[in-house]
Amino acid sequence: MPAALDTRTIDIVDPATGEPVGSLPVATEQEAAEAVRRAVAAFPTWAATPPAERGLRLRAAAQALAARADEVAALNTRETGKPAGDAAGGVEAAVNTLLQYAELGPLHRGKRLRGAWDAVDVATPQPRGVVLVLTPWNDPVAVAAGLIGAAIVSGDTVVHKPSERSPHTGALLDEILAAELPDGVLVHVTGDGSTGAALSEQPGLGVLAHVGSTATGRALARVGAANDVHVIRENGGNDPLVIDGDVDPVWAASQAALGAFANAGQICTAVERVYVHRSIAQPFLAALVAEAEAWTAGSSQPLVDVRMRDAVVAQVEQAVAAGATVLTGGTVPEGPAVRYPATVLTDLPQGAQVLTEETFGPVAPVVVVDDFDEGLRLAAADHYGLAATVLTADMAHAHRAAAILPVGTVKVNAVFGGAPGGSAQPRGASGSGFGYGPELLDEMTTTTVVHLGLPGGSR
Repeated sequence: MPAALDTRTIDIVDPATGEPVGSLPVATEQEAAEAVRRAVAAFPTWAATPPAERGLRLRAAAQALAARADEVAALNTRETGKPAGDAAGGVEAAVNTLLQYAELGPLHRGKRLRGAWDAVDVATPQPRGVVLVLTPWNDPVAVAAGLIGAAIVSGDTVVHKPSERSPHTGALLDEILAAELPDGVLVHVTGDGSTGAALSEQPGLGVLAHVGSTATGRALARVGAANDVHVIRENGGNDPLVIDGDVDPVWAASQAALGAFANAGQICTAVERVYVHRSIAQPFLAALVAEAEAWTAGSSQPLVDVRMRDAVVAQVEQAVAAGATVLTGGTVPEGPAVRYPATVLTDLPQGAQVLTEETFGPVAPVVVVDDFDEGLRLAAADHYGLAATVLTADMAHAHRAAAILPVGTVKVNAVFGGAPGGSAQPRGASGSGFGYGPELLDEMTTTTVVHLGLPGGSR
């Protein structure tokens, strides 16, 4: 990390009002190194702490977060523009996730192996060491709580650097949780991408856990390979929605709008591209335009900052310049708020960035296809592999989609949702490893196999 970073600050502006939220100093090179050293020093004692006690500590941290939920949610809203209800829901999800791992951690068991009759062979999970947790801004509390909770209850210690777009929220979360834990078990670092890169190169790390952009995730994967560090990453997505010809086009439009426009499109598993059967394309597009206009009229949610909006605008303008048609939206509104209207595009040229790259904004690019198989083929022809949705009344089509789509999660007839305890592995440019759910405990631990035989000559 260059010395020039020693004097830098992160200045946050409320994207809804343009008013300043606050300024935080970027960690110096020495502070970043010291954060890892603290976590390394705390690891042996914490790893030796009985799992039940670790679970009790994590439960106390969850309760402390619940007691200050309104404060954390309000700060999240000011930093990122997330609606108050959604921000509150994110804190509630974080509390529930911490409580889940507080229960699951002590139950994370090994296996008895079948060896010789006079020996005992066991495979037991062991903590990996210090986990560097790098988390995003679009759901900064819930995502961080999952990775931090799974690591801590597994006996790992954590260095957490939240996104530079939500540094105050991340700092407050870590302050609340760390107060219920021994010193060094959870260490907070404020910084940007260069800070995260410098932290990832520090000696003593056992895991790099990252949720964020594909470019950053790939860089961390290279660091992990070079330094023999385990890497968990959930990165960008370009999730398709395939709409069959046998569904109600108005209902399909409501699903597409929810997937593309919720949280102003700033969701990892947002609908990024839509393939609709030609037989229902006309009524679907009419209904989707009406949905988009209703979302724009009914929501005042901004994008997180001007830089994000500029990236969305650039993708839309590139598509239009290449021949795409804007059915609604597509124009930056006046005023200090960093808003962008819900936008529907058609007549998209092959290779348009809005189809090939993650947009992360309220844009629904729609491609009309001749049949379900064409939609499925186009949906699968992508280098990302996070999630995909199909809307169909034909269960043969649904089963084929689940078998063919090269993604971690396939959703049928619902753009969002899933049973508790679910977990998935992203593929391709979207990352690798289980980033949530009970299986995250496996990622945060390694397995030691022990063979216990009898000493020679014993009776």
